[in-house]
Amino acid sequence: MIRTIGSFSNNCGISVQVKYLIIDVFSVRKALGLPSKKPKIASGGSGQIPNFFVILCVYSASSTKIDPVYFTAAETLGRLLADHHIRLINGAGSIGLMRSVADAVLANGGEVTGVIPHFMVEQNWHHTGLTELVEVESMHERKQKMADLSDAVIALPGGCGTLEELLEIITWKQLGLYLNPIVILNVNGFFDPLLEMLEKAIDENFMRRQ
Repeated sequence: MIRTIGSFSNNCGISVQVKYLIIDVFSVRKALGLPSKKPKIASGGSGQIPNFFVILCVYSASSTKIDPVYFTAAETLGRLLADHHIRLINGAGSIGLMRSVADAVLANGGEVTGVIPHFMVEQNWHHTGLTELVEVESMHERKQKMADLSDAVIALPGGCGTLEELLEIITWKQLGLYLNPIVILNVNGFFDPLLEMLEKAIDENFMRRQ
């Protein structure tokens, strides 16, 4: 079931309105405007499967102590991206959902770009098997780089870092600084309290619905 707050379009979100969905992982195809089946390579063609989004940014947890349902969702999402030749961009973490979604993309023939600050690399917190690793100076630069490179954002469940990334990109959307779709995968009802808080903020006129 898809429940919407604000609005959503599958035309790359060329709008300054905030758009986000509460959605189960198996509805990602519909939310991103993908066909119901994996596209086929035309015989005698170039051998290239068309991209629907060039790069999809995924925010997600680094925790390893979470319910297996979240890992299943991350792995399902990773397979879906690889099936449609959508390149993943994430924070290059070596554990948790960040690793699970990246590993699923790579295991199914896809490509992953990881963006991570130097200090995390120095601590060996980075995934060493990605297609591309981009090192930056700060956490702020990391978020900016991921947004600049992406054609859409998906948020999986996560802690403070994931929630901060999600709320910041929604704010950028409101300000017209990020014009692409933002999708929330509300696995296991994880985001329900946040969405209730946003509804309260709207009801009390602290923020606009659009």
